[in-house]
Amino acid sequence: MDSVLQSLAEPLHYAFFQRSLLAALIVGVLCACTGSYLLVQRMALLGDAIGHSLLVGLAIAFAMGGSLFVGALVSGLVSAAAIDFIRARSPLKEDAAMGIVLSAFFALGIVLITLVQKDNKIDLNHFLFGNLLAVTGGDLWDTGLAALLVLGAIALCYKELHFYTFDRLGAQAAGLPVRWLDWGLTTAIAITIVASMKAVGVVLVLALLITPPATAYLLVPRLHQMMGLGALLGCFSSLTGLYLSYFFNLPSGPAIVLVASGLFVLALLFSPRQGLLIASGRSSVADASEGDRPAS
Repeated sequence: MDSVLQSLAEPLHYAFFQRSLLAALIVGVLCACTGSYLLVQRMALLGDAIGHSLLVGLAIAFAMGGSLFVGALVSGLVSAAAIDFIRARSPLKEDAAMGIVLSAFFALGIVLITLVQKDNKIDLNHFLFGNLLAVTGGDLWDTGLAALLVLGAIALCYKELHFYTFDRLGAQAAGLPVRWLDWGLTTAIAITIVASMKAVGVVLVLALLITPPATAYLLVPRLHQMMGLGALLGCFSSLTGLYLSYFFNLPSGPAIVLVASGLFVLALLFSPRQGLLIASGRSSVADASEGDRPAS
């Protein structure tokens, strides 16, 4: 037992691991809280669309020598505006608008990256797939500021967001600024994805946005409970993935996502409320009880 604890404590002596640890905790909480709204509203593809659109901003910011963080955020907000425009001005459903914008921005990002690489070597692997162990002090400050902004906004507007999430028409009839809530939530998702780039990468960030809240959804009945439990599961997944990345020389993003996916599979099978194996066991018991009853 002592040797295990010593092994776990060993990486904490390094400054880079301490930064990674803090970033993992922040990203775990942030993704779970914002992702809960995406899951409940059945808008998971929105996170994917915004995540893939960041390539455009990354390529342009790199070519202009600007901040990759700001470039990615602007690109994410522009893609969200494009989705909202198509959804509001055409008869297409939300999923079609998101699919069109996702593919268009992703293709444009690949073209821009190809053009930029003719003159400058650009390595976006860390942003695509994440490298939590390479988080710098500046990255940590950016991530912390983004989390403070998003979580603070959610705390201030929780009642309004709760009403709007479960009854959009009722919220509109009650006079709530539904369009502003739409934009606020979309902006929060974009900021969350950009803040999580260095940890899990834009390709895998959707998994961290959706999987921990989905796991919590199988275990608890209410939104605030789902957000809280999802945050705990997100932190656990991030920390476990971080240690796996350190000890086994694995890419941090995929390691985190695999841990989160493993927790989801366990909840899917063994959840006391909705677990597949538990439900089948109850059905078997109920059938047996019916068979034991005397015929009337």
